[in-house]
Amino acid sequence: MSRFHKIAEKLDAFGLDAMMVTSEPNRLYAAQFHSTAGTAVITREKSYFITDCRYIEAAGKHVTGAEIRQSTTQVPAETIVNEILKAHDVEKLGFEEQYATVAEYNGWKDKLTCRELVPATKLIMELRGAKEPGEIDCMVAAQRIAEKALKDALDFIKPGVTEKEISAYLQYRMLCHGAEKMSFEPIVVSGVNSSMPHGVPSDKKVEAGDFVTMDFGCVYGGYCSDMTRTVAVGYATEEMEKVYGTVLAAQKAGIAAARAGVTGKSIHETAAKVIADAGYGEYFGHGFGHGVGVEIHEGAGASPTNDKPLPAGAVISAEPGIYIPGKFGVRIEDVIVLQEDGCIDIMKAPRDLIVLK
Repeated sequence: MSRFHKIAEKLDAFGLDAMMVTSEPNRLYAAQFHSTAGTAVITREKSYFITDCRYIEAAGKHVTGAEIRQSTTQVPAETIVNEILKAHDVEKLGFEEQYATVAEYNGWKDKLTCRELVPATKLIMELRGAKEPGEIDCMVAAQRIAEKALKDALDFIKPGVTEKEISAYLQYRMLCHGAEKMSFEPIVVSGVNSSMPHGVPSDKKVEAGDFVTMDFGCVYGGYCSDMTRTVAVGYATEEMEKVYGTVLAAQKAGIAAARAGVTGKSIHETAAKVIADAGYGEYFGHGFGHGVGVEIHEGAGASPTNDKPLPAGAVISAEPGIYIPGKFGVRIEDVIVLQEDGCIDIMKAPRDLIVLK
C-alpha cells in the first residue's frame, strides 16, 4: 500500500475531502521522494504529485501511487491544485498548519477554490509516528554510519584538539562512510562547557580530565540517526564516574520501561526517578527522549508532558543527562523502537564509560 493510499484512508476520520502536502518532510514521507519543491494532493479517489522542471523527470521514475503533474510559470501549482479540487468536488482541504507560514496560508486562502482550509498536520504525523520496516532499516543504516564516525573520532580526540575540530571531524567521517547529510549541527562540548545540553562547539581545547560530550547524527535514505556519547580524556574523577554511572542507570531504566502502549511521561518519570534518587534531580531538565524519523525531532516522545500512549513502531531517543554548571555534564543517547512487549535498541556503540589515554 502506498503512503498516499494510507493518507487517503484517514481523510474521513478527519472530516476532509482531500489533503494537501507542501512541506519537505511530509512530501518525502508521502511520496518517498526527496525534492525541495512540490505539492501533493490526496483525494479519496486519486492522488497527485505536482512539481517543476527540476524534479519532473526524477519524480516520474520514483513516485508511485500518484499522477505526476508539472507546474510552470504559465501554469503554477495553485492552478493545477484548483483543477484537482474541482474534479473531485473538494470543499474541505487539509493543510499542514505546523509547517505553513502565515504568508503561505493567506496565499492559499486567496487562490484556492475550496470552501475551507482545515488544519490537519496531525493526520500525517499519526502515520509517521509508527514506522514501517523499511523506514527503520534506513534509520539503522544511518546509525551504523554514525557509529563508525564515533569510532574514528575516539582516535582523534586528545588534549589540544578543539571542540570545533572534533565536530568537523565527525561530520567528515560520517560523509566518508556514506551519509547524505547531517541530521543536525553536531553538539561537541568539553570540560565546563559540557554542562550546557545544547552547547555550540567552540575554540576551547580539550584538556586532560575533561568530559567530552558528542551529540550527532546523519541522514541515510531520508531518515535520521541520533546519538550522544560522553567520554573522559586522560582520567575521570570519582565524581565524574558517579555522575556517568547515574546517567547510564537512568537510561537503562527508561529503556526497560519503554514499550508500545505506555505513555511518554511514564518512561520519562522512570528514568528521572533514578537521577533524583541519586541526588541529581535538579540537574536533569529535559525529557528522556523525542521522536525521530525524517526529521530529527518529530511527533511525540518520552517527555514529562506526553500523557498519551506511544504506538508500536514509534522510534524515540533515550537520552537522560545530568548537567552541573561550572563543573561538567553527561548525556548518553541511544535510539529505540517500541514494540508491544518492549523495545529494540538499534544502537551498537558501547555505553560504558570510555577513558581516552
